Amino acid sequence: MRPFGERLRAATDSRGPLCVGIDPHASLLRGWGLTDDAAGLETFAMTCVEALAAEVAVLKPQSAFFERHGSRGVAVLERLISAAREQGALVVLDAKRGDIGSTMQGYADAYVDQGSPLAADAVTVNPFLGFESLRPMLDTAHAHGAGVFVVALTSNPEGWQVQRARGRHGSVAGEVLDAIRVENVGAEPMGSVGAVVGANLASLDEDVAINGPLLAPGFGAQGGGPDDLRRLFSKVPQLLLPSTSREVLRTGPGITALRAAARRTIGVVEATVG
Repeated sequence: MRPFGERLRAATDSRGPLCVGIDPHASLLRGWGLTDDAAGLETFAMTCVEALAAEVAVLKPQSAFFERHGSRGVAVLERLISAAREQGALVVLDAKRGDIGSTMQGYADAYVDQGSPLAADAVTVNPFLGFESLRPMLDTAHAHGAGVFVVALTSNPEGWQVQRARGRHGSVAGEVLDAIRVENVGAEPMGSVGAVVGANLASLDEDVAINGPLLAPGFGAQGGGPDDLRRLFSKVPQLLLPSTSREVLRTGPGITALRAAARRTIGVVEATVG
């Protein structure tokens, strides 16, 4: 399999730079007139695939909202990942796993080893046990042509307590970004290790030129808009992958409405960052 960074660039060039999060929380299921159980979850997930998997570059299912329904929910997640990839969307599994040693290897085997039924194109991880604790995930992803998105500067207001704390050479987030940059040295057209950097941050003092993709949640319903994308990412527009969920999903359950919302959002992003 070609490296994730190469595949992501090809996907965004052809479909536009947008990631749509698939976050089937209880209120959204109810808003679609669905039951908050595995049956409702499956209808929701497969509707999203039908509407969006052939339209957008990246889909990002949030693992927690599937896990909350137990084994049947995880089975729906497996089907969603497989069906979305078959239709050409790249799938980033939003799991934000973080651990050490054999446990981290277990997560890697589950999410980026392409022999796993849960294998995605990329996975989100948490580096705050130390960046090198991610090594099993990074190495396994590299071996399978998959990607890793490392949490750096998140869209939630509590994140500053850790991410903006001072490390030995700057902010903790800055040191995480430095480590990602090393992983991506020499990669063309960009590396396969990305960073999660919120699209609704009040400021961005860290250098996010990491030669890898910048997954930017918080665009849309969480307050991040076109002006924020320009303000935060004007120096690295070629790396930017804004992520939105409710802005698109609340237009469902109609297939036509979901597609139209995704296309509108892609148009806004393209007009903003070129």
